[in-house]
Amino acid sequence: GKVYEDDLFGCLEWSYSETCILYVAEKKTPKAESFFQSKPEHSVNGNKDDNRAKDGQKPEKGCQFVYWDDWGEALTNKSTPVLCVLNIWSGNVSVLHGIPEHISPGEAIWAPEDAGIIFVGRWHVPWRLGLKYCTNRKSALYCVDLTGNEYLEISSGINSVRSPRLSPDQHHLIFLEGGSVKTHHQCYGLSLYNLDKKVTSTVVGIVDYPAIDGFTGVYSSALARKCWATDSQRILIDTTQRSRKDLFVVNIATGTVTPLTAGPDTASWTLLDVCQDLIVVSCSSPNCPPNLKVGFLPAAGHEQEIIWMALGEDKPLNGIEWKILTFTPHFEHENPKFNSLQFEGILLLPGQEQNAKPPLVVSPHGGPNSVFITCWMLMPAVFCRLGYSVLLVNYRGSCGFGQDSIRSLLGNIGSQDVKDVQFAVECVLKGEVMDSENVLLIGGSHGGFIGCHLIGQYPGFYKAFATRNPVINLASKLGTTDSPDHTMVQAGFDYAQDQLPTPSVLATLLSKSPITYISQATTPVLIMLGEKDKRVHPSQGLELHRALKARGIPVRLLWYPDDNHSLSNVDTEADVFMNIAVWFNFALNRPQ
Repeated sequence: GKVYEDDLFGCLEWSYSETCILYVAEKKTPKAESFFQSKPEHSVNGNKDDNRAKDGQKPEKGCQFVYWDDWGEALTNKSTPVLCVLNIWSGNVSVLHGIPEHISPGEAIWAPEDAGIIFVGRWHVPWRLGLKYCTNRKSALYCVDLTGNEYLEISSGINSVRSPRLSPDQHHLIFLEGGSVKTHHQCYGLSLYNLDKKVTSTVVGIVDYPAIDGFTGVYSSALARKCWATDSQRILIDTTQRSRKDLFVVNIATGTVTPLTAGPDTASWTLLDVCQDLIVVSCSSPNCPPNLKVGFLPAAGHEQEIIWMALGEDKPLNGIEWKILTFTPHFEHENPKFNSLQFEGILLLPGQEQNAKPPLVVSPHGGPNSVFITCWMLMPAVFCRLGYSVLLVNYRGSCGFGQDSIRSLLGNIGSQDVKDVQFAVECVLKGEVMDSENVLLIGGSHGGFIGCHLIGQYPGFYKAFATRNPVINLASKLGTTDSPDHTMVQAGFDYAQDQLPTPSVLATLLSKSPITYISQATTPVLIMLGEKDKRVHPSQGLELHRALKARGIPVRLLWYPDDNHSLSNVDTEADVFMNIAVWFNFALNRPQ
């Protein structure tokens, strides 16, 4: 079948002997044909018009329209992955057998001395939940020998795991392991498996409430493919720390986490590669596009003495200033179970004449357990160059602020997140020189959910709103999304795949939905939908469009037939930005 090229299942790994290549491909489905299929005609050269005669497989009649479950958003047509080994000398491809039937293998690497395959196995029974952006899927680490006669389950199988990385001396396996929180993304532990003793230990635990200016935990979606130091005692990770991404070195023996980039420089760093202790990173900030830097990892205990060398010019762009703002919620908005939580925002300010008051563009992120970091982001930077201020809000529930911050949002979506964003906006308008009469709003997915709440709960406050694939009605979303567990958990409920929604659950979901406030909205809305979106079905945006049109509120709908939830195709992304810019200019009576 088709080779997997994605970063969730796919791999392409040389064996240590350099004679074989390990990869993941789709398992071939049984051949099917219509009940009324006539016998295939012979071509002029006497051969059949297909290869069914060659493999001897008899087609299954009446099965060509059978539904095959897939892994959802951005992973359509990927259903049953198998591990394949290509022998480059003989050209033979063998499919690895002996893998438990209830799991789908991926992220595979060679075991020491090519004795087997280590891989992540994700549960796919009773049916597959959407995997893209969801690092919480039940999974375990396995090791299977090449004959398929026996396999070993390395991790417990209770929580999610990913990113197995074998040490250079082939004695240790490091991987990320989730906790008991069922949100789609969260703080993760760094676990270590000793291949000699066959014992698993925790190197870095989950951080519930970080100390002020302390390490906030590991939030990486994946470890770098090569992250080990040559001494096989240290690994390098990049992870969100509040509103920035930093680089750390972790000692697997002591659990010590040492920052390599923390300091007055508030840029964000991404680890690209480690080779013979030479570290390659990408560094950027909201006013500085990405640039490469390299540095040699010093000896253990002296890591902070590392010297970074830039491989290109990293001069900030003129006309954009930025800073991180910290917000403490009003006491009436504090979460009684998780008090004293703060949140942050990244504010971009345009270069402007003295006494000029730029309009403000507000953007809460999606997720909700995602985060804005101080890296290069094209759309905010361009808006800033167009004369807008831009506020990116990391409300409570964002990643990078401790597990308690993520827990605090469970059951409180539609209230805590909405109040945090509005509070941040009002604080900025009071503390900064900008036009308080011209506040604009952008939000996608859960950011669109928050945005729809804002225009309904604070009617007339926002001059215009642009939203991409917004969540508008949690009750109707439950039956159309590839991740219904996400909807239930964020609303404060437990989830099981065999449960059916009750009237009380549906009523609660509806009460937390922005559709209940849309009757109060007056803000003009631009809606942008991806037809292939399996995470937030386009029917959500259509529901918003109809509600606004019925009430005479200015609304425009853009439909992208070849795009999905991210709206990230090049043509789509360009069209989205231009339409938002025009929509905002129209709302502010600016020249087009």
